[in-house]
Amino acid sequence: MPRKPKKKLTPEQRRARKRRRQETMIVFINGKQKRVPRPRADDDDFLRHADPITLHQLKRWDLLELDASSSSLPNSALRKVENDDDDFDLPF
Repeated sequence: MPRKPKKKLTPEQRRARKRRRQETMIVFINGKQKRVPRPRADDDDFLRHADPITLHQLKRWDLLELDASSSSLPNSALRKVENDDDDFDLPF
């Protein structure tokens, strides 16, 4: 059975789609995609307290900081990474 060709959007529908994309962003909440309002560019308070995933989604890598308190690695592993000399200690 042949497929029906897709209908083209009207200019008004294209403008509405473009505006909607600029004003909102899609995030995953409980495993489902949800459209939420995009944070304003001047909303520094939001960005200061944002988690790393949100900063990555907003492409604000300049605000990401890697420090011992935000890492999921244990402290011993962090010290090992920081003091990684050219010694090859095998774990077995």
